[in-house]
Amino acid sequence: MDNDRMQIGRRAVLAAAAAALATPALAQADVGPDVAAAEKEGKVVWYTSIELTVAEAVAKSFMQIHPKITVQTERNGAERILQRLTQEYSSNIHTADVIESSDITIFELFKQKGWLAQYLPADVKKLWPAEERDPDGHYATVRATLSTMGHNTELVKPADAPKGFRDMLDPKWNSKLVKASPNYSGVIAVSTYNMSKILGWDYFEKLAKQHVMQVQSATQPPKMISEGERPVAVDGGEYVFENYQKRGNPIAVIYPQEGVPMISGPAAVMQNAPRPHAARLYADYLFSLQAQQMMVSKAGLRSIHPDVKEPPGRPKLSQLKLMRSSAKELFEHVEDAKKKYTEIFHV
Repeated sequence: MDNDRMQIGRRAVLAAAAAALATPALAQADVGPDVAAAEKEGKVVWYTSIELTVAEAVAKSFMQIHPKITVQTERNGAERILQRLTQEYSSNIHTADVIESSDITIFELFKQKGWLAQYLPADVKKLWPAEERDPDGHYATVRATLSTMGHNTELVKPADAPKGFRDMLDPKWNSKLVKASPNYSGVIAVSTYNMSKILGWDYFEKLAKQHVMQVQSATQPPKMISEGERPVAVDGGEYVFENYQKRGNPIAVIYPQEGVPMISGPAAVMQNAPRPHAARLYADYLFSLQAQQMMVSKAGLRSIHPDVKEPPGRPKLSQLKLMRSSAKELFEHVEDAKKKYTEIFHV
């Protein structure tokens, strides 16, 4: 699918979601889970964009604790989750109990339409910082991704590698950089917008003169540098760089000195969840230390939970300077940022 068709398609889905009517609440707001009632419901349907094997492992561990409740995991990409929920709610169909997605903007949209329950697990209320949970209590960050820089250690010595985004404007990096596109990747859309707030769009105008190789997914820059196609990556998923490292590829992660873009992936209970008690019980589990540690250990994702142990050698979030934006801000500005990027890079 070309870029114009993708953008038109997304705008159409957002418009349809905004036009869909909110439906009456089925469950009282901010009421904790009733285990007996959840077991009587016997099932929870979870829409998620987390990698399938990790999502299934999380669901399995929950079912081991609550054997009377079956988790039906419906894994799709963030765009597909948006499309599916919009289509279902437009037809007054309510299937999902709990949703999770790497696209934080849809949570703000769904909140505005009254589709999300006002519910936050106890751990979130106690442990999550204010910037990682909705101020009105409808959703919170269940996992996060960092967009980092990276370099091929055989092609660029660590001492010579760029330390930050501005370093890549040096003429010596001309035709040696690779960057993913915000028009294809939600992770890169957020990270590019976050960069623009700190560096300004004039930075990207200068970067475009460096003849940057443009790729689509956030997984591709790590692949390109691991294969030696380009020695330095402007961005890419931190966990993808790490996975290439584990396979023995000559890759190093760079945490840019200006700040590391952080992409929050929220989770929420649906206001019209068919199984509201099981939904709350499962949401509580997703934010628990056990589930959070599993996402970090198995998938290399980032967790807001302060007691999660990071893999050896990886800095904690608290040790990094992070670039963040609220869901509301991203909802209002990311699409314009994509257009601006397209104008500059002609992609």
